[in-house]
Amino acid sequence: MMKTNDVIVVGAGPVGLMLAGELRLHGVDVIVYDRLAAPTGESRALGFNRRAAETLGQRGLLPRLGEFRWGPMGHFGGVRFDLGMLDEDHSGVLGLSQARTEEALSGWLAGLGVPVRRGHEVTALRETPEGVVVSFAGPDGPGEETAAYVVGCDGAGSTVRALAGIPAPGWESTRGMYTAEITGVAPRPRPIGERLPGGSMVVCTPLGGGRFRIVIHDPALPARPDPGSLTFDQVAAAWRRLTGESIDTAEPHWLWACGNSAALAEEYRRGRVLLAGDAAHEIPPLAAWGLSAGLQDAANLGWKLAATVKGWAPEGLLDTYHAERHPVGRALIRNARAAAKIYLGEAAMDPVREVMGELLAHKAAAEQVAGVVSGLGIRYDVGKGDHPLLGLRMPPHHELTLTDGTRTRVADLLHTGHGLLITTDPALAHPAHDLTDRLHIATGTWTTDPDPALHAVLVRPDGYVAWTSPGTTDDLTTALDRWFGTANAPQPAGR
Repeated sequence: MMKTNDVIVVGAGPVGLMLAGELRLHGVDVIVYDRLAAPTGESRALGFNRRAAETLGQRGLLPRLGEFRWGPMGHFGGVRFDLGMLDEDHSGVLGLSQARTEEALSGWLAGLGVPVRRGHEVTALRETPEGVVVSFAGPDGPGEETAAYVVGCDGAGSTVRALAGIPAPGWESTRGMYTAEITGVAPRPRPIGERLPGGSMVVCTPLGGGRFRIVIHDPALPARPDPGSLTFDQVAAAWRRLTGESIDTAEPHWLWACGNSAALAEEYRRGRVLLAGDAAHEIPPLAAWGLSAGLQDAANLGWKLAATVKGWAPEGLLDTYHAERHPVGRALIRNARAAAKIYLGEAAMDPVREVMGELLAHKAAAEQVAGVVSGLGIRYDVGKGDHPLLGLRMPPHHELTLTDGTRTRVADLLHTGHGLLITTDPALAHPAHDLTDRLHIATGTWTTDPDPALHAVLVRPDGYVAWTSPGTTDDLTTALDRWFGTANAPQPAGR
């Protein structure tokens, strides 16, 4: 048996890589297992929503992605609405392959010194009072390794979830879909999708460089297709039957088939085993909602698990991961199922689409739905108060001028993964001075005064506002104790 680690993350997709980086920022000894010998290069998600982009931005990771484009994700189930009427930018990242996101995060981990062990398939878990024993089949044969915690980021049908015995009730698949990336032909673009008679839809997204992503939704496809047996001849035949276009001579770079099943884990944490991403909330591919939520899972869990491992977590902090993210996962599945009904429904759904379109022409309705699609509407229960930012993410573009004259954005102050206390009055920061190992204190003046005013704001490492002055009922010391613990008061890592 190999030595004990702090955390083993299972799954080297974007969620697992993001979580491992979050943990490493706090000095956690973390390794990543992945059953595949190498990345597939497949890109089932083409970008992510606004909040997921902000999550990467607050760690300084967006430049690693190279060139990409921002675009308005101004539709719900294909019903468009005008994002331009909203007070805040809800645009997401469009047309960015998941492979590039994984490559960028892998480079980040390499720089942080986090090992990614390819070809390691987890076969068993055994929890002990001291940790979790992980059995695996690796390139050199079977082995075992121990860790204080294990996190399953291993996707839908998660092995970690099954081995931990965590139920994930859900909805059986009722229809299938085919996806392919091709070159050599140029189908007519249909980036949001073209609805066809009989409840079918085809999507064609130009990716640049002569590459196209095509997606086929058709009730005639198997409800639970086997991705391993899918051939390009099947994809081309279905495309020709539905569109009249021939893509028979195209070169397929990868193929994928899936159904529209959904599932939600009953527990995001069971003892020393936790779940994130599709392992926690499985939904059909839809506007990169699953990936976007998974990156936010990683940001929410990373600092809480690190605090627990390092011994400064307040009582119950790790359990707030399930308390905060499980409702988000439940809403994600509900919203995805609703959007799919509208998106793929037959002509009988046209009156619903018309009513939705009329409602979304009103700013208040558009703002509510935009908050769902962009992730900016997520609010956590952080305590009583009346400041409108309380429990929401702190707008990362807000600027302040520090006392040394440096001008900076909130996002830039979160790059280290620490919490952040911003104050315009140094005296207000006094209760936080003993917590600078986990909390950065920034004193200065707002470049543009927030409305309503903020004399001080406590921002968690995941970017969410935990306390404000004015506007929060509890005082700063209470908020610090709740989220950042007591200085020099280590706790057992396994509690």
